[in-house]
Amino acid sequence: MPNNQVVYVDGVRTPFGRAGEKGMYWRTRSDDLVVSAIIGLLERNPGIKPEAIDDVAIAATTQSGDQGLTLGRTSAILAGLPLSVPGYSIDRMCAGGMTAVTTIAGGIAFGAYDLAIAGGVEHMGHHPLGGDVDPNPRFLSEKLVSPDALNMGITAERLHDRFPELTKERADRFGMLSQQKVEAAYQAGLIQPDLIPVALRGDAGYSMATEDEGRRPETTMEGLAALKTPFRPHGKVTAGNASPLTDGATVSAIASESFARQMNLSIKMRMVSFGFAGVEPEVMGLGPIPSTQKALDKASLSIQDIGLFELNEAFSVQVLSFLDHFGIDDEDPRVNPWGGAIALGHPLAASGVRLMIQLARQFEAHPEVRYGLTAMCVGLGQGGSVIWENPHHKATK
Repeated sequence: MPNNQVVYVDGVRTPFGRAGEKGMYWRTRSDDLVVSAIIGLLERNPGIKPEAIDDVAIAATTQSGDQGLTLGRTSAILAGLPLSVPGYSIDRMCAGGMTAVTTIAGGIAFGAYDLAIAGGVEHMGHHPLGGDVDPNPRFLSEKLVSPDALNMGITAERLHDRFPELTKERADRFGMLSQQKVEAAYQAGLIQPDLIPVALRGDAGYSMATEDEGRRPETTMEGLAALKTPFRPHGKVTAGNASPLTDGATVSAIASESFARQMNLSIKMRMVSFGFAGVEPEVMGLGPIPSTQKALDKASLSIQDIGLFELNEAFSVQVLSFLDHFGIDDEDPRVNPWGGAIALGHPLAASGVRLMIQLARQFEAHPEVRYGLTAMCVGLGQGGSVIWENPHHKATK
């Protein structure tokens, strides 16, 4: 445990929208999504005094245009925080938001911070993945990585190649169940409380984004079987077993437990440990396996101690490879009980905090669970994992 116990006070997100001209955020700036989320977080946590915020860390994978200019600082100013509150931007591709949280947590554990905001944003409609980058030619000329490593869909196909037991049928079924679980959670009103509505401007005037746009609850195995495989002929990765291109923002309030109690703030989770790890870029989906093992080892825990899993569904096969490695069934009820990114979307740097938002809610409903895990794969061959403790835990006989 750190010297200063790190706690997750609260987290919120915008509804996630489909990327592109037909998506609901096409005319909305990326930084305005972050601003909406920060304002919403503070409105529902009046105990957080803006002048007490020590820093604002906002992640984005593409840091240009409306995602440039040091997002943490600009978003803080636009959200009306005092000019005394600093901010910065951060990037670890898909794990950007998760890294914002763990970086802030390090500052808290060290004693430099009492309270800070950490989150992420991605407007994949305005900033397609890889659209503004210039990879060093040495990556390819010196064969440091395969050209395939720069295409996430092909890296997912390589997992199917490496593990023949990870069949397309398993991947499709996992994708279908994700859609069904998200719809069930929506019908039960479990997801909506953490969504911050966003004002939209369209041809017909103004409206509000209040729900995630990409859900497909009507998904069937028959429909999934007929989808094209865009990354290779006769492949196994399709739009039905992969996360869609998505726009959205997430933010969280992270604090020391002593400060949270002093200010009478909620404590929804306690951070136990975290780990980041590297793997071959060509099979980047395996990243959460070593990062989770590292986090477990740091906490002197085993995978059997984890009672709830929030795993980012970049691709079905990526989650399935994780489950097979740790001996967990595809349909284990502890895994993504409200579905995941295949249905909700994966706005890259925003997704890590989305996992935390859902785990915190599930902790409230499951006092019998002591530990939970948020984990995700990361482009260029990485994984990120954070283990959390449930403050509502009550030991059962």
